[in-house]
Amino acid sequence: MENLTEGLFKILFEKSPGSLLVKADAPHFTIMAASDAYLQVTSVKREDVLGKGFFEIFPDNHDDPGDETTARNVFTKVIKTGENVDVPVYRFDTLNPLTHQTEEHYWSCSNIPITGPDGKVIYILNTVIDISGEVKAMEAAVESENRLLLAAEATGLAVWDLSIPDLDFNFSSQMGAIFGHPPETSVTLNSIRNQVHADDMQNIIIKSYGEAIITGNYAYEARIFWPDESLHWIRVKGVVLFNEKKEPYRMLGTIVDITESKRDEIRKNDFIAMASHELKTPLTSLKAYVQLLETKLAGSPDPFVKTALLKAGNQINKMTGLIHSFLDLSKLEPGKLQLKRTVFDINKLIEESINDSRMITSSHALMFKPQGIINVNADREKIGQVISNFISNAIKYSPKGSTVAFSTEVVDGNCVDVSVTDEGIGIKPRDQEKIFQRFYRVDDEDKKHISGFGIGLYLSSEIIQRHKGKIWVKSTFGKGTSFYFSLPLAV
Repeated sequence: MENLTEGLFKILFEKSPGSLLVKADAPHFTIMAASDAYLQVTSVKREDVLGKGFFEIFPDNHDDPGDETTARNVFTKVIKTGENVDVPVYRFDTLNPLTHQTEEHYWSCSNIPITGPDGKVIYILNTVIDISGEVKAMEAAVESENRLLLAAEATGLAVWDLSIPDLDFNFSSQMGAIFGHPPETSVTLNSIRNQVHADDMQNIIIKSYGEAIITGNYAYEARIFWPDESLHWIRVKGVVLFNEKKEPYRMLGTIVDITESKRDEIRKNDFIAMASHELKTPLTSLKAYVQLLETKLAGSPDPFVKTALLKAGNQINKMTGLIHSFLDLSKLEPGKLQLKRTVFDINKLIEESINDSRMITSSHALMFKPQGIINVNADREKIGQVISNFISNAIKYSPKGSTVAFSTEVVDGNCVDVSVTDEGIGIKPRDQEKIFQRFYRVDDEDKKHISGFGIGLYLSSEIIQRHKGKIWVKSTFGKGTSFYFSLPLAV
């Protein structure tokens, strides 16, 4: 029975996870039994270890009596206290039997005392797990994070991490400098928020946060005041992380100071506004003189005079439109573009825009069949500008004699979709993604002769977004294009 029990113990122990049974005969610590798993992870053979002292087989990598994680100190502590001693992570390098090279390894170790009838520890059950993969992965992650932080600081970026439930806010050292604080200054989420311009906090940041909870992306530009009361600009980008219940629990992102580029942009917009304003006066006079000539020469038998004055008037109208576009472009900074909302029928506005276009050109058939009244609460003049931009593009990029079709459709009972469709040359997929960017023009040989600065669609996009609407394009290259925008219905 005794032999059966001993044999059964041997079988069970040898098939157990990485375990070693050590006799508590300090300082020798004789190895009494070893499991297959233990032998495998430590690359030793059973016949080479049984009956040997533990430190004959597994000598300490270093001889530091103050290191409590060494096997000798751990075993001694188990015998002295009679309690389990766990070592979550320690390093012990092993020999690879294939390469005969020593390899770096990390282990997690548990040491359980086994006592005799007198209560004294007679054996120690030493169990190990090779965690080299996990440790090295963690080291790689830390190294990657450190490299990211160094790269971020080199480019002036501050990295931040916000826990949504408790508003626990962590950030890199660059954060204080971006908000104008000396090194080592303690800043908090509230102190940073207090430096943000009140208008931007209300109109941009809060709105962006609400959108981020839905879309998962967080991005905005805002004005901040430094402690010396100087005005600066920041750009914030981030992502929202959601738990298994699809609840937001964490936000990660970056902040960068864009003051210099923003000042350059403001100076450029101011110059455009000034130049455009100065151009308006002579252009207005020129238009008046052309109109006077048209009146005075209305009865002239010379057809050239009438045609020339008509073309001159069209070019003046085109130049006036470009100047107004530049003026609107300079007003797109927060707080400058003011919306004068009124309730109006979008169908009637489209009809008026079509009639205005027919007075300028008769080269295309403009088709629109409105269905009833569709009221929106928006800036009538600005939305009219969007429609005019759509019409102008449709005419410029489609052959003479073709049709430009308009449609309006109420969607989901809370918004209206407006579309303008041409039979033109179309837009390639790669260009559709950029078509609403400022100053973007399609780089095709067959379109280089078409005039324009790449402003109209950008302005249209900004106007629609300021109305909390959407703007998009659908096109098949060579077959035509449909531009759309959507606006909320008047409540």
